[in-house]
Amino acid sequence: MEFPRDLKYTKEHEWVREEDDNTVVVGITDYAQDSLGDVVYVELPQEGGTVTKNEPFGVVESVKAVSDLYSPVTGTVVEVNDAIIDSPEVINEDPYGDAWMIKVELSNPEELDDLLTAEEYQKYIEEEK
Repeated sequence: MEFPRDLKYTKEHEWVREEDDNTVVVGITDYAQDSLGDVVYVELPQEGGTVTKNEPFGVVESVKAVSDLYSPVTGTVVEVNDAIIDSPEVINEDPYGDAWMIKVELSNPEELDDLLTAEEYQKYIEEEK
């Protein structure tokens, strides 16, 4: 199980990578994709739409379950990874790379302070088991 140290995490198993100019990249964690099993479908918001911290922004469906995706931040969706809509299995293969989901321009950068570090997320996962 991977927990890249350059990312921040949520208890709902999303990750956030800060980019330049007030923008973040959002995806689901290795733990989430592993728990879901083979991902067969993903639904993401449209570019230009808004997302709200702790509110659903999409859906991921696997052979085991359908799960909401929760936004770790509030802001405007500036890019959507259309490639994973056509090839959702990439979420299982590369959750921290090619399987990023959306890029968000932050409305409130201070929200990043509420997210978990890699160490805190790893501890949270161990306590959940």
